[in-house]
Amino acid sequence: MRERNLILLIVVVVLTALAVWIDLPVDRPQWVQKLLFWQPEGTRDLQLKQGLDLQGGLQVLLEADVPAGEKLPEGALEAAKGIVENRVNGLGVTEPLIQQQGERRIIVELPGIKDPDQAVATLKGTGLLEFVEAGDTPLQEGTVIRTSLSGEDLTSAFVITPTAQITPTAAPSGEVYTNIMSGKHLKTAGVGTDEFGRPEIRFELTSEGTEIFAEYTRTHIGKFLCITMDKVVISCPRIESAIPEGHGRITSQQGFTLEYARSLAVQMRYGALPVPLKVVNNRTVGATLGHDSVQKSITAGLVGLSVVLLFMLSYYRLPGFLADLALIIYALLNLAVFKLIPVVLTLPGIAGFLLSTGMAVDANVLIFERLKEELRAGRSLGAAIEAGFSRAWTSILDSNLSTLITCAILWYFGGAFGASTVRGFAFTLGLGVLISMFTAVIVTRTFVRFVFEVAGERLRGKRWLLGV
Repeated sequence: MRERNLILLIVVVVLTALAVWIDLPVDRPQWVQKLLFWQPEGTRDLQLKQGLDLQGGLQVLLEADVPAGEKLPEGALEAAKGIVENRVNGLGVTEPLIQQQGERRIIVELPGIKDPDQAVATLKGTGLLEFVEAGDTPLQEGTVIRTSLSGEDLTSAFVITPTAQITPTAAPSGEVYTNIMSGKHLKTAGVGTDEFGRPEIRFELTSEGTEIFAEYTRTHIGKFLCITMDKVVISCPRIESAIPEGHGRITSQQGFTLEYARSLAVQMRYGALPVPLKVVNNRTVGATLGHDSVQKSITAGLVGLSVVLLFMLSYYRLPGFLADLALIIYALLNLAVFKLIPVVLTLPGIAGFLLSTGMAVDANVLIFERLKEELRAGRSLGAAIEAGFSRAWTSILDSNLSTLITCAILWYFGGAFGASTVRGFAFTLGLGVLISMFTAVIVTRTFVRFVFEVAGERLRGKRWLLGV
């Protein structure tokens, strides 16, 4: 038992030290970002993410760009909503709100967006990727062309935005360029750097696309192959040799900015919209709560937590002090997990975290009351400690399990009705409950056992230290 408790104590200390390192607001080396591969690209910085109500952001209203009175294909707007959501996630925006409004509109709210114009261009861009044959004459980047891809000619609907990287020029009159491949042959796309350190787009083709690309490049060495997005030429390289591997890269003579390269990669990766979208309006949204309200909320939380810590210390004395240590570790672990996932903090999310803190204290109260009952019944200190934890476990499990079931219900219905704030509350509450079970049972019990093993004899005659 002593060896096992020592191992658990070491684990707790290591986890606490790691949590403190994650929680500290310091600059970290580049290799840390590579470890956070599950986080969206561009946001791997171990910083707390704030929601729209805490830091403001961008709200965009998109509408299907089809003639008035024309009925959209069944499921087209819902499919477009899913692609828009994927694009938003690809931009590294956490906890966005994407809702369908009526039969033709989509509302998008993006907290903390740094480049609103580029984000709007990424959201509304149709995202039709094509590889077209240019022959012996290269096309200038930005040229708007017509292609042989039937039923998807977007030239008339496409409008380049003033913030786009490439300025469009007139297309060669009447000429239609042969489509070789389209976005359906693309497996993935991402951003890299060329030999000069400039951003470029690297892509990988599907097995079918690899065969088409290999055969075409083998038979057209020395010719130009243009890559277009929404009928606008973004690159027109010369084929120097056959490319059988199914990998390629898109560079620009003008040089892509990092934001524009990411925007293009997102549109390529998540495919073309089933229906073109136009921006009805977009506006910058200020923080709903304001800086003063956020500071007051933080102050209120700290005051409440301090009162709880003082109560546990004064009422349960030594066990209360150990529970306070476990509660501090709980807060450190929770904050670290928020940064690692990452969790976007909104006011409902903060409420869920504070409520889960109460659950952690509740578990300790159950344990210590059981401990006091066992001591009053005449059990030895060691037996009372073990009995207190084991008998309180069923009550702790039942209460926390019922809370987790409630969180799952809130999460489901919050997603079904587009209420992201409800999902945020459910997620932080559920996450906090899971961590509180660890700290209230494992951490507190490890501390109590350790103190009893070190100072057990001295505590036997000082029952007041145990709150009895």
